[in-house]
Amino acid sequence: MQIATDVTERRTTTDMVFDRLYEEIVSLTLLPGTKLSEVEIAKRFGVSRQPVRDAFNKLKSQDLLLIRPQKATEVRGFSMERIAHERFVRLAVELEVIRRACANWKPENCEILRGNLAQQMDAMERDQPETFHALDYDFHQQICELGGHRLAFDTIRECKRKIDRLCVLSLGRKSEIDTLYQDHCDLVEALGERDAAKAEDVIRTHLGRLDGTITEIHSMNTEYFE
Repeated sequence: MQIATDVTERRTTTDMVFDRLYEEIVSLTLLPGTKLSEVEIAKRFGVSRQPVRDAFNKLKSQDLLLIRPQKATEVRGFSMERIAHERFVRLAVELEVIRRACANWKPENCEILRGNLAQQMDAMERDQPETFHALDYDFHQQICELGGHRLAFDTIRECKRKIDRLCVLSLGRKSEIDTLYQDHCDLVEALGERDAAKAEDVIRTHLGRLDGTITEIHSMNTEYFE
């Protein structure tokens, strides 16, 4: 019984350490190349080294940490190859979700999405980009759920988070929110018409808008790339 309790407590502690370090890495509070020590992290959080080691391994599995024998653990840099892969996977999943959604879309689904669009517009008018991007997440998740493929958003979310980490390096792009909002409106219209070809074109354009941004980020921040 004591062993089970110890395992549960360690798992809870591991989750706490993982969550804190994850947020610091994806927000770039910890920049690529930053060295991390099990001893220092354990001291910082007031925990033993084992949950820190477990948290490090979880972060490694998400390509966020580079752990090498006999060398310091460090926050992993960006890879253009991995970024291209994440974007490929997300596009493939979203296109299939859209195709299937159009096949059985119900008129009332558009009203649900329009409620989200109204909130997006409010966030734009209030100059609240963080709120807008949270609603953007919700918008894509709602499409997966309404289209009958709720779990597909788990894959989309993980791909999106890895790209969002990169895009933290690109600030001052609030003007692009208007364009993203219009894409969302066009997508709702295409879904309402159950026009799969039109909806797929919108998704391709929508996700492709990051092409120039990623190229610019890479050219201006080469020190953060592998």
